[in-house]
Amino acid sequence: MTTFILNNLLWFKAFHVIFMVAWFAGIFYLPRLFVNHAQTKSPEVIAQLKGMEKRLLYFVSPFALLTLILGLLIMYGYGSEWVAAAKWLHIKLTLVIMLFAYHLYCFQLLKTFAQDNNTRSAKFYRIFNEIPVLALFVIILLAYVKPTFG
Repeated sequence: MTTFILNNLLWFKAFHVIFMVAWFAGIFYLPRLFVNHAQTKSPEVIAQLKGMEKRLLYFVSPFALLTLILGLLIMYGYGSEWVAAAKWLHIKLTLVIMLFAYHLYCFQLLKTFAQDNNTRSAKFYRIFNEIPVLALFVIILLAYVKPTFG
């Protein structure tokens, strides 16, 4: 299996990035919907936003999973020695774990809005929206620059 992965590594990397971009598009936009939802009082707009939020989160969740699966396949292809030696990768993986926690927390926020129980301000969601942006900057820098530590 490792030979198959190594022979197709560039394909795996390409699709890893494609699915990551699709995932991030969703987790960039979802908190913007939350901002609008937190600001509006209109029942019609609230109903529309509830539907948009749910559809978007469920649409991008498979992209998150595919990003993870392909990332794990890539690491498997490179081998455990490479994974152990790539300190930049450990930081990236920590950020990825945090992004998955962020993604799962979005499901909780979705439920809160669906039940009309939101108590957070639009400002909170604006700040919340910046978390994946900052994570993406660091992840991209780590993945492409591959800095050495120590």
